[in-house]
Formats: sequence, structure tokens, C-alpha cells
Amino acid sequence: MTTTNTTTKIGFQHVGSFLRPEALKQARADFENGKINHEELREVENNEIEKLINQQKDAGLDYATDGEFRRSYWHLDFFWGFEGIKHTHIGEGYDFSNGRSRDDTAVLTDKISFNADTHPFIQDFKFTKSITDKIGGILPKQTIPAPAQLYRELTRGKNLDALNRIYPDKQEFYNDVEKAYHDAILAFYHEGARVIQLDDCSWGRLLDKKFLASDEGKKLVAENVQDIYLELNNGAIADLPDDLTINTHICRGNFHSSFLFSGGYDNVADNLFGQENVDTYFLEYDSKRAGSFAPLAKVSGDKKVVLGLITSKDGKLEDRQDIIDRIHEASQYLPLDRLWLSTQCGFASTEEGNIITPEQQWEKLALVKSIIDEVWG
Repeated sequence: MTTTNTTTKIGFQHVGSFLRPEALKQARADFENGKINHEELREVENNEIEKLINQQKDAGLDYATDGEFRRSYWHLDFFWGFEGIKHTHIGEGYDFSNGRSRDDTAVLTDKISFNADTHPFIQDFKFTKSITDKIGGILPKQTIPAPAQLYRELTRGKNLDALNRIYPDKQEFYNDVEKAYHDAILAFYHEGARVIQLDDCSWGRLLDKKFLASDEGKKLVAENVQDIYLELNNGAIADLPDDLTINTHICRGNFHSSFLFSGGYDNVADNLFGQENVDTYFLEYDSKRAGSFAPLAKVSGDKKVVLGLITSKDGKLEDRQDIIDRIHEASQYLPLDRLWLSTQCGFASTEEGNIITPEQQWEKLALVKSIIDEVWG
């Protein structure tokens, strides 16, 4: 893979997740209660995903996701599909700004590997692409959590005990994670994926001064965890086809309209912006918690940045001119032709969804589209 893909236009694309429709929520509840089987749940998912892709095309998007409609979490469902990882409960959720998440987690049971025949996301993508092919005029985009995020989950609390037992040699662990991800990305590619996005909250906690002052934060700094994140992420996306675009979305947490971390990108910019070999960064910039645009000067090569200036956490529409002014402010650090616009995150990183209405999520995307057309049209 080349370091950057400068020939591919970003296009109008959403970060990934959409609010779950009521029919899907009911079907998932019925499945959990034994009222319908998996095939019947799948049929509802298929119908709602097809509706969503049509809505995305009608909204003018160039790329469609499946809205993450088959997932409970933006990250854990993907992890559970790997060989050597199981779904379990850790006993406590994450403490977000206005509530605690559920306590699901992923823990190692054996060495990590990827099997295209058993990982459900491959079949999920095949369905998404079949719908975009049928509809025409819109392309599929696949979102998955970043390798660094898997490292974060497998080293979380008592999960670390299993990792240390199965991988006393940490370099072997890193190598297996990189290979599993590389194999997964190629499997998506062979099914027709040409835009794959690595969603990554692992960097977000390194932005937060309060976290960095904690014992865990000090430990991560002492372990040079930024170097580990880089090794895992870059290793996973090395030597990929040149016509495959790799995005990354850097998040500070998104659960039921709340967040986990605050802070600007300054202390990770050299590594994240200077050395991570992605094509495009989707960055949260919807509030003062995100800091200034100055770190964008560290974005190396011809890599691009999608400014997440429109919040997905509430339904109030931003002032159009304020957003345009902020885009031009950012262009002081990165040329306008390497900038773009999106919402700051998805609308439902977990199935609970943000505190926003379906109508408001589409109004947000309409605002994004209209500003893109004005500023870059």
C-alpha cells in the first residue's frame, strides 16, 4: 500500500452508525426473548439496512454503511468474530460523562487469527455491497475498530491476565493482531470494499490530562503506548492494494450522547498525524473539548482530514456560517483541498443511540452536504 491515496476523492460520507429504527429494536428484543429465530432477525436487519442505504443515497451520500445495524457495539462485535476471542462480561462498564455503559468485553481464549468463513462481518459486507450494487450511484463503506482498539480491550482490567498467559512474548501478540487484521481487510477487499475505516478511541484517552495524571495513564506513558498503537495500526495496513482507501476516525467516546475524554490532539500529533499510514483522518472538532486546529500542521504527506464540526450528540443544528468560518480557520494549518466535513461521530456507536431523533440525524447530514457543496463545490 502506498502511504497515501491522493487520487481518491473523499466524497460525501458519514462516519458510520445510524439510529436503530423501531422495527429493528423490536426484532432484537424478540430474538433475545426467544420469540423469533436468527434467520427471522436477519430478515428484519436486511430490510432495514436496505431502507437505510436508500435513505443515504437520497441524502446525497457517495458512500453508504449498513448503519452498524447488526451490531450492539461499534467495536466489540467485530472483536468477537476473531478466532481466539470470546464475549464475556468484565463486571463494570465505562463511566461516560452522563452515565455508565454496559459491561461487555472481549477476552483472549487462544492465539488470535481471522477466518473469513466464520467472521460474520464478511457476509454482512457482502449483503451491503449487493444492495449498493442493486441501487446504483452509491458505494459501500466498511467500518471496523482499529487494531489499537483491540489492544486496548484485551489489556483492560483482568483481561490482561489472559493475554499474558497466552502471549508471554508480546511481539508474537502484536504480529498475530496485525496479521489477523491484515487478513480481514484483504477479505473485505476481495468482496469489493474500497473504503475501510478504522474507528479508534485508543488515542482519545491520551488526549485527556486527567486520565494521563492517573496511575493507568502514567503507566501507559511509561510503556510508550503510542509506539504500540502505531506498530499495530501500521502493521495491519501495510502492503495493501493501492486502490484501497484507509480512513481512521479518532473518537473521545460516544455513548448515549455522552463522552469519555477531553483534550486537544497536541501530544499525539507527531505519532498519529505524522506517522500513521492512513489516507484520511476523521477528527472530532465539534466542541472546545477538542482543542485547537494547530496540530493539523503535523499531518504528513498528502493525507487528508475530515473535520467533524457537526455534532452527532444533540439535534440542534449548528450555525452554517460558524461552521464555514471554522473550516477556513483550519485551512491556516492544512490546505483547504486536503480538508473536508462530516459529523463528529456516528449517531449510534452502541445500539442505545444518541439522544437525537431520526429526523434530526438526516437534518445534520443535509447541513453537512450543503456546506460541502458551498465550500468545495
